[in-house]
Amino acid sequence: MIVKERRLQLGGHELLLRCAREEDAQRLIDYLKTTSGETRFLIREPDEVTMTQEDERRFIRRQNESASDVMLLAFYDGEFAGNASLMGMGPSRYRHRAGVAIALYQAYTGLGIGRAMIEALLAIAKECGIEQVELEVVADNERAIALYKKLGFEVYGTMPRNMKYRDGTYADVYWMMKRL
Repeated sequence: MIVKERRLQLGGHELLLRCAREEDAQRLIDYLKTTSGETRFLIREPDEVTMTQEDERRFIRRQNESASDVMLLAFYDGEFAGNASLMGMGPSRYRHRAGVAIALYQAYTGLGIGRAMIEALLAIAKECGIEQVELEVVADNERAIALYKKLGFEVYGTMPRNMKYRDGTYADVYWMMKRL
C-alpha cells in the first residue's frame, strides 16, 4: 500500500517518512546487511542477506500493491536512517491484526525516529480498520521495550530461546500487542 509522505520536525531536524520505491532496492539490501551486523536484536546475520536487486524490487512492488502492507523509509535531514513495516494478516479470522517491524542504523537510534515511524504505522493501521498491532522484541532490548510500552504496547508472552546466535547463546523474545 502506498501512503502519503509525512514530513515531521524532530528537534530542529527534518524527518521524511515515505514508502519504499523500486529504486531503493540496493539501498535496502545494503541497509539490511549493515543493521544485521550492528545489533543482535534483528533476526538474521549479515551474510544471510542474499537477495538480489531484482528480488528486492519485486518485494517492494508487492508491498506497494498490497492492500494491507506498508513499508516506510525514514530520511533524517535527507540521510536514510531505517525502515518500518506494517504487515497485515491475510486469513479472514486474522484480518483485524497486523504486525509491525522496525530497524534503524545504530547512528540514528535515540533521536525520536523510531517513535515517529511506529506512530505513523499505528495511524495507518487504524485508518485501515486494524484492531490490534503486534510485534516481537528481544527480551533484553530494553530501549525498544520502553518505547513500545510508552506507545501503549503490552507484553503478552515470552518465547524462550527464540533466537540462537552463532556463538551458541540464545535470546528470549517478548510478544507485545496494542489494541487500537
